[in-house]
Amino acid sequence: NVKKVLVRRETPSLGKAAVQDVEAILRDTEIDTVVEVLGGLHPAYEWICRALAAGKDVVTANKAVISAYYRELTALARENGVALRCTAAAGGGIPWLYNLERAKRLDTITSVSGIMNGTTNYIMDTMLHNPVSFESVLKEAQALGYAEADPSADIDGWDIQRKLIISANIAFDALLREEDIPAFGIRTVTGADVADFRAHGFTCKLLACAQRTETGVAAYVEPALVAEGEPEAAVPGNYNLISCTGELLGRQSYFGQGAGRYPTAANVVQDCLDLLTGEDGFYTETARPMAVEADAVAHPYYVRTQAADPWLKSVTADRWAG
Repeated sequence: NVKKVLVRRETPSLGKAAVQDVEAILRDTEIDTVVEVLGGLHPAYEWICRALAAGKDVVTANKAVISAYYRELTALARENGVALRCTAAAGGGIPWLYNLERAKRLDTITSVSGIMNGTTNYIMDTMLHNPVSFESVLKEAQALGYAEADPSADIDGWDIQRKLIISANIAFDALLREEDIPAFGIRTVTGADVADFRAHGFTCKLLACAQRTETGVAAYVEPALVAEGEPEAAVPGNYNLISCTGELLGRQSYFGQGAGRYPTAANVVQDCLDLLTGEDGFYTETARPMAVEADAVAHPYYVRTQAADPWLKSVTADRWAG
């Protein structure tokens, strides 16, 4: 039952449920659960903290605030014996975090990875099938509502970085920080690059990956060339494909709408329903700092230059024409 809804302006369609002062919600002892879908860090963080401190369960779709204040929010929820759920914060409409929580009950998760941003996948997929520039596809994505007026969070990899941090923290019982995870976006990928990739049997996707190492976690966000036939290569439009790999079960992948009004709302409501069935905590009870060792993983890279480079030639195994 929805008792009150915080609105910025008068909303007659909501009747008496609409309020313009958050205090009407935070101080109402009859409200047991607060749903936060404001976005951004502030005042969302402060209001979530107050709700948890008041003994209210919190359901949020806010990846920015969960990523930035993971330690503080999970600790506050445990301290007050309330639930904090954020399934919609990573994967949109995909029940990713919920199933990641289930997978780790009986298995040791060794890696999480995949396409976690619908905007960048839409751009890369469109450039793959149409000879258009990055700039024109970005404008199209903005017109369709897939990209924000300022698309930096998506195309520079910050959005997917936050989702990776939340996923990796849950998978590995870790406490990773945004400043420790290198992220490189798709802003510099050209139509000529995409055509070159395709000619050699590859598709470019912005991928996030975190995997266990002997002494910590290797985690990063970067454009990657995926071979034709791999599941990620076939992900169309603004869809996501997120995977976890376990020592016993191997790879499990989850495909679906990674964003959008109704997919996101569906996971928010699913979290509320989980609370009704007795879910009373976060997805993991442990959070400990781990060393981030991006240099523990080595990859070959595609490098585009305007002129021949002797050093690059010396370390290139298979130079592509052009």
